[in-house]
Amino acid sequence: MSRILRFVAGLVLIGLALLLGAYVASRADPIVRRTTVTLPDWPKGAPPITLALLTDIHLGNASMDRARLDRIVDQVNALKPDLVLIGGDFLADYDKPQAKVRSRLIAESLVRLKAPLGTVAVLGNHDYNTDPQAVTNALARIGIPVLQNTATQRGPIVIGGLGDFDTDHANVPTTIAAMAKLHGAHVVLTHSPDAPTPFPGTFRLLLAGHLHCGQIVLPLLGPVSVPVARRRYLCGVVHDGNRTVVVSGGLGTSNAPLRVHAPPDLWLVTVGPAKR
Repeated sequence: MSRILRFVAGLVLIGLALLLGAYVASRADPIVRRTTVTLPDWPKGAPPITLALLTDIHLGNASMDRARLDRIVDQVNALKPDLVLIGGDFLADYDKPQAKVRSRLIAESLVRLKAPLGTVAVLGNHDYNTDPQAVTNALARIGIPVLQNTATQRGPIVIGGLGDFDTDHANVPTTIAAMAKLHGAHVVLTHSPDAPTPFPGTFRLLLAGHLHCGQIVLPLLGPVSVPVARRRYLCGVVHDGNRTVVVSGGLGTSNAPLRVHAPPDLWLVTVGPAKR
């Protein structure tokens, strides 16, 4: 074999090894990230609670199957959150013929979630563009409400479930009005984190996902699939004035089942009263 052929073969092997590593990374157990947020409208005398934030399941992509989702549910249960919040994109690849089957599989796994205050969800762009009713119905059958520009009270907090901005399903005034009718500390759950600014309402915490922390983040280039204009809310905890935005990197992947320097994650967010 000539030097050139050996060189090319070496490059191919390196490329295959990198792809395999990125695929394995996409199916890894999610990192558990933690933060604490104090809320000035916290009900007097109520103890702090812990929220588990899960986003971007994308069942049907090669990075997520029923067995992996079952393992993640076990992982969440072991953390013993008070409330589970799911920030949308249950489905993958806009595969409408498979939407009902995949929604049923998701529900069969998520029904095992254990949290004293239950589980609440919103939809993401993949769900809205595939079969939102299939997802909503499957989750409703296991007692998980899907909030679409409405609100619910769970313990000391009021959760405003905002529709997805990217697919024009968000109605901010309606969501804020629904939250105002309930009593508790206000928290907004939505799919896409880069909501319009200024954002009305008195809430101090927004929980989201969508961008997968970039999913494929290369040295020097950064997140190759995320425009620069959207990178402010790419990942993690972002302080936006007097508000805190927590953005999960998600559990699954969209398009290629690969992750590079952007591991899957879930968040444990402890919320409670402001220190006096």
